[in-house]
Formats: sequence, C-alpha cells, structure tokens
Amino acid sequence: MFPVMSASARDALLTACAPLIWGSTYWVTSQWLPPDRPLTAAVCRVLPAGLLLLLWARQWPAAGQWRRVFGLAVLNIAVFQALLFVAAYRLPGGVAAILGATQPLLVLGWAWLLDGQRPAGAVTTAAVLGVAGMALLLNAPGAQWDTVGVLAAALGAASMACGSYLAGRWQGCQLPVLALTGWQLTLGGLCLAPLAWAWEPPLPALSLTQGLAYGYLSLFGALLAYVLWFRGIVRLPAVAVSSLSLLSPLSAAVIGALALGQWLHGWALAGWLLTLGSVLGVQRLSQRRRSRQ
Repeated sequence: MFPVMSASARDALLTACAPLIWGSTYWVTSQWLPPDRPLTAAVCRVLPAGLLLLLWARQWPAAGQWRRVFGLAVLNIAVFQALLFVAAYRLPGGVAAILGATQPLLVLGWAWLLDGQRPAGAVTTAAVLGVAGMALLLNAPGAQWDTVGVLAAALGAASMACGSYLAGRWQGCQLPVLALTGWQLTLGGLCLAPLAWAWEPPLPALSLTQGLAYGYLSLFGALLAYVLWFRGIVRLPAVAVSSLSLLSPLSAAVIGALALGQWLHGWALAGWLLTLGSVLGVQRLSQRRRSRQ
C-alpha cells in the first residue's frame, strides 16, 4: 500500500510544477525566440495569458482591493520581470541565480519585519544552504560584478519575495486563483508594454517555430505556471513557496544536460544536490511547523 499524500504535500507538489516549467524558459528563449527583445518576450508571455484568464474568470476585484491587486501585479510581474532582464543582460547567469536564490531568506525577513514572526533556526539554515548550493551550481569563474546588474538582481529577488509574501498575507485579495492570476498578469503586462514599445525594435515576421515558442511561454510558462504558483501562495507558508523557486535553475540544469549536452560534474553536481536538499528541507520543516500550529 502506498502512503496517502497529505493535502499540504499535494499543494507543494502542484506548486513545484511552476518553477519546473519556468526552468525551460532559457532553453526555449535561446533556441527559438528572436534575439535582443527581452521586454517584448516578457509582454508576449504575460499579457495574452492574463487576458485569457480574465475572459475565463470574469470576476473583478472588490472596490477596496484594487490597490492591493495592482501592488501585487507590480511586484510579482512588472518590477520582477523588468529587473530580471536587466540582470540577465549585465550579469553572468550564475551570479544572477545566486542573488535570486536569496528569496526564501528575504521572505523570512519580510515575515519578521511585517508580522513579527521570528524565523525558525532550522528553516533559516536550510534557506542558507540553498544559496550555497546555487553558488556551487552556477558559479562563473572570473565573472565581472556589474554594479547595476547586481542591484537589479537583488531588487528583483526582493520584489518577488515581497509580492509572494503579501499575496499570502492578503489571502489572494479575496479573489479566486484564476482571477487573481489573470489580473496580476494583465496589469503587469500593461506596465511592461510601454517600456518594450519605447526601448526595443518591433518584432519581425515570426516563423511557425517562433510563434509556437511564444505560445508555449504564454500558455505554459505564464498561464499554467502562475495559476499553480499563486494557488500555492494562498495555501502554503510563504517561505515554503519561495524555496520552491530554486527548482527553476535546477530544472534548467537538467534540461541543459538532456537537450544541449551540458552535463554537470564535480562541484556543480554537488551544488545541484545541495540545492535540492535545501528545497526538500524547507518543505519538510514548514509542514512540521504548520501541523504543530
């Protein structure tokens, strides 16, 4: 007989599917999308997905919730996406990912600062090990530390961590998950669209492969993934959800090995295993603390 999976474990498993899908973004972007249009790619990914969700959900935020919904859209989508691409163009992928791996620690900090929830030592240790594992996995020897890129990566991680924490704290602004996700993607995409229009050249005529790639990033990388992500945010502790974001670079490493022959060896493999152990550790400790409460 197989053990029955608890509701929290099932929620964590479904939420983990989101960063696993996001791990394919680099592969799809590098292989099939037109080059040098990061903001355009972000708009094409989030805005159509948001509009589809709104057409399906057909629910508006309550009059007193608009400010919160817009704030979450700015933090989770617009600011995060913009700073993510600034960091990606100015920093080696390893440095950017190391800074992004600080999200679980930042969520613990937000919980302590806003709600006075002192972080448990074991959870903090597991989160620190995640940063260490990411450093081993993605460390780029001789990398140049660009000041603007470092600030963008750090602020982007802080923005996503704050948005994830507030979404859980506000219990999804009293909206169903589909409507909450749709409004965030739509409003975030509308914030990014003028930047893409002003700073990047228009898209060329797309091939069938490029069109399918944009469709995949929108339907799977935004619509499905963000629905699962925000569903997890309103059901799981914020630090547990944030730690799952580390699965994205782990997924990217596996895809790179299988699709591009970029196999991991030595310290990189040790970092991959340490990061995975950190994610599992945070999930286990968070579930124990939740059951005790």
